[in-house]
Amino acid sequence: MKLEKVFCFAFLFLSLRLCTVSAQDKPLKKFRWGVTSLSASQWIPWIAKEAKLYEKYGLEAELVLLRGSGQSAQAIIGNSILGAPCTLTTVMSADLSGADLVTVAHTVAGVQSKLLVRPEIKKAEDLRGKRVAVSGFGSLGDFLERYILKKYGLEPGRDVIMLSIGTQPDRIQALINGVVDAADLSYPADVQAERKGYKVLWDAKQEVAYPSMSIVTRRKWVAEDRDTVMRMVKAHIEGIHLLKTNKEFAMKVLGKYLKTNDRDLLEGSYEIYRKDFISVPYPITQGLQPTYEYVAAQRPEIWNQKPEAFMDATFITELDKSGFIKNLSR
Repeated sequence: MKLEKVFCFAFLFLSLRLCTVSAQDKPLKKFRWGVTSLSASQWIPWIAKEAKLYEKYGLEAELVLLRGSGQSAQAIIGNSILGAPCTLTTVMSADLSGADLVTVAHTVAGVQSKLLVRPEIKKAEDLRGKRVAVSGFGSLGDFLERYILKKYGLEPGRDVIMLSIGTQPDRIQALINGVVDAADLSYPADVQAERKGYKVLWDAKQEVAYPSMSIVTRRKWVAEDRDTVMRMVKAHIEGIHLLKTNKEFAMKVLGKYLKTNDRDLLEGSYEIYRKDFISVPYPITQGLQPTYEYVAAQRPEIWNQKPEAFMDATFITELDKSGFIKNLSR
C-alpha cells in the first residue's frame, strides 16, 4: 500500500512538473510591426522590444523599417505586418477604397515635425519653385507639409516640388548635397540640421492640429485574432509608462536605435516625448478638420463619414476600465 502511494505521489509530481514546463515553454506568437522612420517618434516599440515587454505578453516582435504611412498601410493590407503608425489620412483614403484599416490608439496628440530650410529661405513664399523632401508620398510628413504649404497659398506639385527621400539622415544629406532646399524633419534630426546651419521655417505642431503615432491594424485581425492585437497594445502602453518612469533606460534605447551618444539630443528627445506620449491613448476623434480637408481634396465623400468609422476605441476602453493602465503606476 505504501509503495502505491509513493508511485502515485511521484506520478502526480511529474505531471505537475511537466505542465509547468509546458506552460513556460509555450512558443511566443510572432508578429511584425512597421517602423515608419528613424526618429524619436518611433521610441515606444523600440522600448517595448528592448525591455522584453512583447515577450512578457507572449509575443515575439520583428520591427521592420518602412518608408512612411503609405508603404506601411500597404504592408498591413497585404498581411506583411500586423500593425504600424499610419496617418489617419492614409487610413481614411484606404478604407474609402475598400480596405479595412482601423486605428486602435493615438499615442501622441500633436506632431513633432519641422521644416528645415536653407538660410536664404526666410518665409513661405521663398519656397516657390523650390524642392521639399518628405519621407514618402502619403506619409505623415507629406500630409503636414502639403497642408501647411496650402495654408500659405502655395500649391504642392505646382508651386513647390515635392520629393520622396527615405530616412531623416537621407534628407539631411540631400540638404547638404543641394538635392533639396527644404526637408521635413523631427527631433533629433531637426536639431542636427540646425547645427549644420539650416533654419526652421515652421513647426508643424504650431501650424496644424493632428494626432499621430497611432496603432493601426486591420479589422480582420481585430475580429479574428483580437487577443494578439490586445497583447500588442498592452506592450505599447507599458512601453509608454516605462519611458515616462525610467529616463536612463529610455535614452539608452533611443541612443542605440538612432546610433548616437549625444547626451543633449537624447535629453532633448526625452523632455519632448515624456510630455507628448499619452498614458491612456484613446483614438482621437476631435479637431480633425485638417485631416478631412486633406482627404476631401481627392475623396469628397469623406465628409459623409464620422471619425469613429475609422477607429476602434474598445482596446483602450477595456484596458482603462479594467485598471490595467492605472496599475502600471503601482
